[in-house]
Amino acid sequence: MNKNLLKQAQQLQARLEQAKKDLETATVEASVGGGMVTVVATGDMTIQSIKINKDVIEPDESDMLEDLVLAGVNEALTMAQNMANEKMSSLTGGLNLPGLS
Repeated sequence: MNKNLLKQAQQLQARLEQAKKDLETATVEASVGGGMVTVVATGDMTIQSIKINKDVIEPDESDMLEDLVLAGVNEALTMAQNMANEKMSSLTGGLNLPGLS
């Protein structure tokens, strides 16, 4: 194998590892229901926080609250996945390498 090619592969691997570490702390925020529920997630798909507007917390509105929390979590995870995909794609030149996002 060409030494230059091997060096480039090692550099790419190091950049990918750094990108994964960066994604652990990078965050996205999804707000649903007109701001009734806000979810913050990291680029490694961890939910950091869920904030619920006090106006939504009523016993007879629990079904709506459950729906909003579910929608907020799903939206935050979608945003986090998109952020991770963009970060990895920028490093790999658009190649879809398995296990990188």
